[in-house]
Amino acid sequence: MTKLTKRFVEGLTAEGKDFIAFDSEVNGFGVRVMPSGRKSYIIQYRSGGRTRRMVIGRHGTVTSEEARKEAVRRLGEVARGDDPSKDRGDRRRAPTVAYLCDRFIEDYAEPKLKPRTVVTYRSQIKNYVKPRLGSFKIEDVRRADIAALHHSLRDRPYQANRVLMLLSRMFNMAELWGLRTESTNPCRMIPKNRERSRERFLSQTELLRLGEVFQHALATGQETPHVIAAFQLLLLTGCRLGEVQTLQWDFVTITHLELPDSKTGKRRIPLSPDARMILENLPDTPDNPYVIVGKHPGTHITDLERPWRRLREAAGMPELRIHDLRHTFASIAVMNGVDLLMVGKILGHSNYQTTMRYAHLADAPVRAAADKVAGLMAGAVMGGTTRSNTKLRLVR
Repeated sequence: MTKLTKRFVEGLTAEGKDFIAFDSEVNGFGVRVMPSGRKSYIIQYRSGGRTRRMVIGRHGTVTSEEARKEAVRRLGEVARGDDPSKDRGDRRRAPTVAYLCDRFIEDYAEPKLKPRTVVTYRSQIKNYVKPRLGSFKIEDVRRADIAALHHSLRDRPYQANRVLMLLSRMFNMAELWGLRTESTNPCRMIPKNRERSRERFLSQTELLRLGEVFQHALATGQETPHVIAAFQLLLLTGCRLGEVQTLQWDFVTITHLELPDSKTGKRRIPLSPDARMILENLPDTPDNPYVIVGKHPGTHITDLERPWRRLREAAGMPELRIHDLRHTFASIAVMNGVDLLMVGKILGHSNYQTTMRYAHLADAPVRAAADKVAGLMAGAVMGGTTRSNTKLRLVR
């Protein structure tokens, strides 16, 4: 053995098989020469009863003196009971975010969530998460990495927030599965984009205009009775689009729509006489279990967006979304005195806070009731002077 210097290492010649020349000063430090002539500095040591080797660097990329210093440092770790070769191997084999994405879908999303949610998550992972973070080790992802991804979607603020929510859920599961240190979710404390409310509901005039468009489309054959019935049912029941789109006759009773499954689980939706009449007037399709039949036998309609675009354009309301029909049902109910808790039950909200978005609309029936009560007592307490015989003056 001799001291490994630049001159000595460069003087080593390749043989038929690889060999190691060890340093005379640092026990366990050597240079490995491959048959191809490539030379790499290594350390060799024993740990757990086994001989281990770890590559420090390739000759030419690191100098012999740099390799010697690193060898001393690493061998010092061994002396303290560490195993740097194993740690590096574990590090190399540590799961990536791409692995977490796949496991999240297979072990969590598919067994526990709605199919539509799984489709959305798959799309977000494919388009945003894997391209940006897929190669990262799960343990290496930091808040700055998540914030950078969120910021990169700033021109799509709603999508950015949804991706952030997905990532938070994924890293919570990573902690649960032992893939990341507990309480280190990198999505914490990242502020979401401000979301402007997109809720819209139809006025009485707009409802009449939309009704006229429905009747004209039916009379001219521009839309099928099933398409028009779908939109009418959305307005008269407050159902979600998917609930009407996949509604089966087996779920329809005289008084209710009995849905075995929905976004919020099993639902029992009141069926008004007007909504029931819409169902009774639909053409018979004896071989199809679905109410809103599709183009092919035994199927339900899969695309209501295109006919809806035609109908809303004809009604002069190009910004109106299908989901706004559900908002219209809820808004009219609240403005006509239906209790918010009851509205939430009809709509199938699992969280009362979701229904509270309509709370401001409850002012109208409250004010009307207060005016009525005050009017009944005004003549007595005001000595016969009431609004009918006094000039109205605004009280500040």
